This record gives sequence, C-alpha cells and structure tokens, in this order.
Amino acid sequence: MTTAEGQRLPPEESAVTVKGLTRAFGDFRAVDGIDLTVAKGEVFGFLGPNGAGKSTTIRMLCGLLTPSAGTGTVGGFDIMKQSEEIKKHIGYMSQRFSLYDDLTIEENIDFFSGIYGVADEKRKERKEWVLDMAGIGEKRKSITRTMASGFKQRLALGCAVIHEPPIIFLDEPTSGVDPISRRRFWNLIYEMSSRGTTVFVTTHYLDEAEYCDRLALIYRGRIIAEGRPDAMKKEHMHKEILEVAVFDIVAGLDVLGRKGFDVALFGNVIHATVDKGESAIPAIHSALTEANIPVANVTVVRPSLEDVFVSLIEVS
Repeated sequence: MTTAEGQRLPPEESAVTVKGLTRAFGDFRAVDGIDLTVAKGEVFGFLGPNGAGKSTTIRMLCGLLTPSAGTGTVGGFDIMKQSEEIKKHIGYMSQRFSLYDDLTIEENIDFFSGIYGVADEKRKERKEWVLDMAGIGEKRKSITRTMASGFKQRLALGCAVIHEPPIIFLDEPTSGVDPISRRRFWNLIYEMSSRGTTVFVTTHYLDEAEYCDRLALIYRGRIIAEGRPDAMKKEHMHKEILEVAVFDIVAGLDVLGRKGFDVALFGNVIHATVDKGESAIPAIHSALTEANIPVANVTVVRPSLEDVFVSLIEVS
C-alpha cells in the first residue's frame, strides 16, 4: 500500500486496476461498483451510451473526482490518496479538446508545456513534435478557434501528451469530428501504443471498439461485458444476424417488429436477430412481401459489436 504522498505503489503489470469503483450523487449511482484492469501498453476501450457512466469513471481515474467507494491504482498511485500524483503522470483529453480558443496554436502548446512541467531544454523539441504530429507547423501563429475540428483534435492530443506520460485518458475524443479525421486520430493512438503508452479511451461509437485491444461495455453504471472484440462476439452472440435491405426501412421495421422479429436499425439497413439465419430468410421475405414492401436483399452477416451491445442490454 501507499505511505507518503508521492510514493508509488509496488510495480505491477497493470497500468490501471480498480475494484468496486463507485460514484454516487445523492441516491443516484452514476458508477456502480465496477472492477477494471488495464494492461500496460494496451489500447483499452470503455464503451457505452451517453449517460452510462463513462465520463464519471474516467474523471475518477484521472484524479478529478473523488470516488464514493472502491480501491485501486493508476500508474501505481492510489486513486483515493494520491490524486495529485496521478495527475502528474497521465495525459488527459476531454471531448471539448481542453484548448484555449483565444490563444494561438503555439501559445496553447507553450501553456501546456508549463502546466505539465516539461523541462526547459526539451520544450522546443516537444513543441516541434506536436506541430509535426498534428500537421499544423505552418499554422502555428493562427488563433486556435479558426482551426478545423480535425486539426483541433490532433493539437489537443499533442498538448495532452507533451510531457510524454505513460498513460493517457481520452474522453470521447472523436465526438463531433468527421470520419476521415477519426481514422487519422486512431492512427495516432496506434503509434503511441506501439511506443508503450497505455491508452484508455471512452466512446459511444461502437465501430471504434474494433480498433481496441480490449474493451469493456458499461450500461447504467455497471460493466456488462469485457474482453477482446472478436472474443466478445463469440461469447455473447449465440444467435445469428440477418441484414435486411428494403426500400422503405421505417415500414420494414414496423412490419417485422409486429411479426415478432427482434429487429433494430443499423445504418441504412435492418438487422434481425434470429436463431437460425438461413431458415429465417423465407419468413422475412414473406412478411415484407405480404405488406407490399419491396426487398432488395436478405443475407446472414457477421455480428457487429453494436449487435452484441443491443443483445446484452436487452437482458441486463
């Protein structure tokens, strides 16, 4: 256990370990007794809908919010007793990007260098690294609020890791940016992970879970599943998924739902969860045809993590 403030707990293979982590606001438990272990150097995804408890959890792990109950360590420091030490040894990026819009790009970098205590002799080198990583070297004198969201996102990431922390927490970092910027951002996450940085990322984009080494699904403050993406699909999906493409998707959902099929909207198609895919296809066709809804295609597809999540919350 810990002794004096600032003393790290014994070295371990885990970057983050918590047991029974809880945060209550009055009678409401935003986070309800979760257990988590994140290995050093892995990209760990923490996924769930808005209001599930993701941001509350990450704020407790970053030392920004005191837990109501539970034990654990982040980077070897006690979450209950050493929040200030945790802050010195992590990077944190919120969905609002944590930047100062009235400062120039360069001034933002200088500010965060000072906040994170980057040594004077390393500040120039680290500034150039951020500018190069974000692809904004020629814009360094620009006011931050004039930047496109994708550039702001990469600048915020650079500022969050300018002190080269071993662990970085990203709280819905891709919210509000375009798909191309999201993909580029994940490439940067992979680069950091390949150099040994532990990345703990929260998101409500379930497609991004495919990019994680391991992930946990949180719903109503509790973890309902945890593991590697492919393993979770095998473990938690015991039924098959039919992808139904129709010309009137709203009417198709209504008809299939009234016929007793377990259906959900998935982009511009319908996903139907069935016991046996091939044997259910004729029944799907028949139900839609009887309702005069043209069917483009019905095929068995590999379950997505969204399918897994939907099936889990239905029984939770």
